[in-house]
Amino acid sequence: CAEMAGGITCGSLLQKLQLVWDEVGESDEDRDKVLYQLDQECLDVYKRKVDQATNSRDLLIQALDDSKIELARLLSALGEKAVARTPEKTSGTIKQQLAAIAPTLEQLNKKKNERKREFVSVQSQIDQICGEIAGTTEVGEQVATPQVNEDDLTLERLEDFRSQLQELEKEKSNRLEKVLEYVSMVHDLCTVLGMDFLSTVTEVHPSLDDSIADNCKSISDETLSKLDKTVATLHEDKKLRLSKLQELVGQLYDLWDLMDAPTQERSMFDHVTCNRSASVDEVTAPGALALDLIEQAETEVQRLDQLKYSKMKEIAFKKQTELEDIYAGAHTVIDTAAAHMKLLALIEAGNIEPTELIADMEGQISKAKEEALSRKDILDKVEKWMSACEEESWLEDYNRDDNRYNSSRGAHLNLKRAEKARILVSKIPALVETLVAKTRAWEESRGLSFMYDGVPLLAMLDEYVMLREEREEDKKRMKVGKMELGTQTLLDSSLVPRADVS
Repeated sequence: CAEMAGGITCGSLLQKLQLVWDEVGESDEDRDKVLYQLDQECLDVYKRKVDQATNSRDLLIQALDDSKIELARLLSALGEKAVARTPEKTSGTIKQQLAAIAPTLEQLNKKKNERKREFVSVQSQIDQICGEIAGTTEVGEQVATPQVNEDDLTLERLEDFRSQLQELEKEKSNRLEKVLEYVSMVHDLCTVLGMDFLSTVTEVHPSLDDSIADNCKSISDETLSKLDKTVATLHEDKKLRLSKLQELVGQLYDLWDLMDAPTQERSMFDHVTCNRSASVDEVTAPGALALDLIEQAETEVQRLDQLKYSKMKEIAFKKQTELEDIYAGAHTVIDTAAAHMKLLALIEAGNIEPTELIADMEGQISKAKEEALSRKDILDKVEKWMSACEEESWLEDYNRDDNRYNSSRGAHLNLKRAEKARILVSKIPALVETLVAKTRAWEESRGLSFMYDGVPLLAMLDEYVMLREEREEDKKRMKVGKMELGTQTLLDSSLVPRADVS
């Protein structure tokens, strides 16, 4: 027996037992029984120890097998073929093998936990963005921790999730950009239409308020759809309001022109009329299409529409006066009294709309201006001709004045005028010839006589030519008479006897 603590051994104890039995006088049979019991008890102890050792070994073997399985599972889950510190083959005792594999398991478990946290982070972000797009998660709302498949924690799968997250982040960025673009469009449209932007945009989604950061705004399909519809509705309202306003502005201009409204009165509505010919996209001023502005234009149109009937007579006669002035300027004679009576009868009968009446008179004025323009060239030459005739008449009076060469006051001025008048008078025949040619061409093209203050111009020119020829003949006769008189005087003087010079 092995020596026990304190130097006691199984042999020494047995010897002591023999001494005790000798003193007592135990029989050999009893002694054999006790020794047999001792042997059995020792065997039981050894057996228990062997069983315990066997169980311990089996547990270690199971632990080793579990560790190997766990190692294989971790390597598979992490997508790694082997670890540098993993034993390549079974060697050493079971405890040595367990001790050898433990650091690798610890390293892989740590790596697994880190990888799992990465998966949780990426998948949480994916779930967050997917929820924001679907509208099931509000922006900034915490999503539930996702379930991670711990049997597949490979880098390849993680990269797939990261790629998916990158695409979703790009889509989120695009959606946010689209949302902000829509919000800006809603703001611009509300500004032009005079509407409350905040109530309009928050009706789509509360997060679209300006006070909320951009990265916290809703980007869901529903929000984008509502924004698109809101912009379309506001844009259609803008088109309808602009069309209505331009129609009202057109009526305003018609009424202003009809009643010859002064510039000051018109300028009061510059903020309304400034978009008369603008396209929908060109109208950007705040409140340019507000309802109160349109109502203001409607009210003014109604006011002017009621006023136009009382003003019609005044306006109509003003237009008639303008028409008569054009005819007078063109030296065309019309029956003004008859025209006034006809106009008055039309107004009092009430069978014609004021706008139609004024439009008809505008047409007459336009026609009169066109006719005056066609006569202008001839009338300009008539004016030159008449001016030349006046100078011609003055020159004749000047030539008959026997005192024209006296050194009286102003004589030198008359002398200069006479020189200019002779030049001008010398051009009269050519001017008359041109006038006749142009007048005949005008009459042939229109089939009408060219009247000047009610008299045919060609008749006036013919009469002038005839009178001028008569004056020329008279001048020639007077010149011949003077020459004959001078000759006779000379003859008479030669017949008178000279006085003697003594």
